[in-house]
Amino acid sequence: MIEEHFLIQFGAKTASFEKGEMLFRQGDTPRYYFQILKGAVKMNNFNDDGKEFVQGIFTEGDSFGEPPLFIKDSYPANAEAIAPSEVFLLAKDKFLELLTSNPQIHLKITVNLAERLYFKSVMASEISSQDPEHRVLKLIDHFKIKINKVPAGEKYRVEITRQQIADLTGLRVETVIRSIKSLEKKGELTIDNRKVYR
Repeated sequence: MIEEHFLIQFGAKTASFEKGEMLFRQGDTPRYYFQILKGAVKMNNFNDDGKEFVQGIFTEGDSFGEPPLFIKDSYPANAEAIAPSEVFLLAKDKFLELLTSNPQIHLKITVNLAERLYFKSVMASEISSQDPEHRVLKLIDHFKIKINKVPAGEKYRVEITRQQIADLTGLRVETVIRSIKSLEKKGELTIDNRKVYR
């Protein structure tokens, strides 16, 4: 997202997080811009019944948790490392200073936030009105085309787990497994050595 030398120039530090470690919790006051150097982080929250809903999964080069930095509000979700991770932390005031003095980076952040908002809008529509197979396929296509930039005609290996697909679509993992098997029978997906391809 933001080139490393800019982050370092404005005083960013790196921090290491073990799998399962929290970077911040819902309700915390935002103090840093976060960008992943290596590893993976999920943002999630839980309903009153304790069911997890994953807001997003972020990997190397991705930033996350920016909106509250702009609106002076607390985090609406938790951020948890889902693999051993190394993350850049840039203090909020330095992040805003970096954006003010670098309009091209500011635009890049704005585009990134717009893409995430678009994804949430699409998925909200899918979750409210579409059947499980459609939801699963829509999510896989989003990761194929928008996240991994794989051309439509090329084979794509699905990197996210069945559990992550369930968390991102609001489905039970058993439903995801059944949907994937059904989509394979219909020729929409292929499964090879337990790996899913689109």
